[in-house]
Amino acid sequence: MGKVLTIGREYGSDGRAIAREAAQALGVAFYDKERIRQITKMAKLPEMVRQYGADHLEYEVDDYHIGRGYFTVETDDAFTYHLESAVMAQVAAAEDAVIVGRCGDYVLRDKADSRHIFIYAPFDYRVKLVSRRDAVSPEDAARVVKQMDLRRSQYYTYYTDRSWNDLRHYHLSFDAAAFSRDNSIRILIQAFAAI
Repeated sequence: MGKVLTIGREYGSDGRAIAREAAQALGVAFYDKERIRQITKMAKLPEMVRQYGADHLEYEVDDYHIGRGYFTVETDDAFTYHLESAVMAQVAAAEDAVIVGRCGDYVLRDKADSRHIFIYAPFDYRVKLVSRRDAVSPEDAARVVKQMDLRRSQYYTYYTDRSWNDLRHYHLSFDAAAFSRDNSIRILIQAFAAI
């Protein structure tokens, strides 16, 4: 069985980049939303339908999810969530890895050889980072940070029935603004080594 770090993070905390660099330094696999989605697209859908049931299949019309009966800003559906969860479980069983987002801490909550980390930072720090990184005005960056945090919180709560930023669900949390990037990476490396 693989040792796994899952990383939850506030938007603009630089958590994804810190996690990716930690995975590179550790020499382990790195999985984020894009990589997990690529794998799920290659999944054999008939097998997944048999495993999770056809009732998980839904379709979207302008962000309205037929089959759920309510409007949401989140465009992911339950079937995709189950596919992504299955991918994470397979990864966690097969190899050492760092997994970012996708409710990884919840999906792998019963895995003994995993540690769940949450990376946050003050709002002003995140706005500055996003403004600089994405070459947008501070006002636009502030709006994006708020929107992305809301989307992540809604996604997490919908699929887990837990609060995304309730730090009791994580083994470790830290403020990325309080450490240099190198030290933040070292924190993740040490957390992995302690598994």
